[in-house]
Amino acid sequence: MPATEPPPAPRPSAGAGLRVGLVGYGSAGRGIHAPLIERAGLTVAAVSTSNATRADEVRADLPHAEVVPDLETLLGVEGLDLVVLASPSGVHAEQAERVIEAGRPLVVDKPLAVEASQALDVVDLAVHHGVPLTVFNNRRFDPELAALRTVRDDALIGDIWRAEYRWDRWRPVPKQRWREQVPAEQGGGLLLDLQTHLVDQAVLLHGEVESVYAEVDARTTVAEDDTFLACRHTSGVVSHVMSSSVNGAPGPRARVSGSGGAYVIGRQFDDVSAFREFENQGNAVGWIVRGEERVPGPVVTDADQANFYRAVAAALTSSDPQATMPVDPRDAVHVLAVLDAARISARDGRVVEVVTPGQTP
Repeated sequence: MPATEPPPAPRPSAGAGLRVGLVGYGSAGRGIHAPLIERAGLTVAAVSTSNATRADEVRADLPHAEVVPDLETLLGVEGLDLVVLASPSGVHAEQAERVIEAGRPLVVDKPLAVEASQALDVVDLAVHHGVPLTVFNNRRFDPELAALRTVRDDALIGDIWRAEYRWDRWRPVPKQRWREQVPAEQGGGLLLDLQTHLVDQAVLLHGEVESVYAEVDARTTVAEDDTFLACRHTSGVVSHVMSSSVNGAPGPRARVSGSGGAYVIGRQFDDVSAFREFENQGNAVGWIVRGEERVPGPVVTDADQANFYRAVAAALTSSDPQATMPVDPRDAVHVLAVLDAARISARDGRVVEVVTPGQTP
């Protein structure tokens, strides 16, 4: 099953009047979800958090929102049109099942679960109860992905042979957060964090992953902080997908090679002077490079992560909410199947076939 691409952005008024219950108000809930929800025209009507400091932050940031201590209380709030899980990854599946059983439309921050079969159980439960479900793959709405899609669709570098996608950071002393402090089976580590975005992007651009070879290490944290995946896609493209918290010289964000040249996007995180020549120029994203020749890449003007929530709002007011959600949750099942195979590959030192639960062989 091919991955779904982001739909055209609905009108900004699409979310007018829709009330959202937000679970969690940490770096994801406060820093990402709440601002995007409000910018998209929806209203954060209730937030659940058991942390007193974060409860005070909710009251300061969102004085119109009701603050409740837990998910069960939030599910009892009247008039919620949507629940958003911005909680730690290890509890996503359990919480999602509870929300589905309560009959509330649901957005789950990536990853949907910590492994593919668990994610499929969530998807199947949503289908059984007829509850709309989608996954917060907000990076699908970035300028970079829009530019990469244009490079592919318009054959700006000819036939694509190989792609490299990476997010590197230099954090020899890890942050003191659950992402760095809990094992993978509880949702920690880069495979379930940044690699879910990167693999999702690679699948969108090049088709599903047939097999994977991986090198995965936990150098400074409990779960993985240094990861490399070589993915062979159904299209024949091979993607090298890398994410590390311990890379002192981060490489380009993306480098895609083809029969007519290469496309390069510079750094997203650390400002490394060696790659400044590849930074974005105005609305042009990246560079088309052919040896000594270099020209600006595609121009992107309408990419906005708030379009995810605008699309959710449009889906919820459509005749078929699930079919029109911005991310098919089965895409998330496939991404997790790739990561499951990557763990086996890293453990055994071999290429592993990707088997996605719920798909017909």
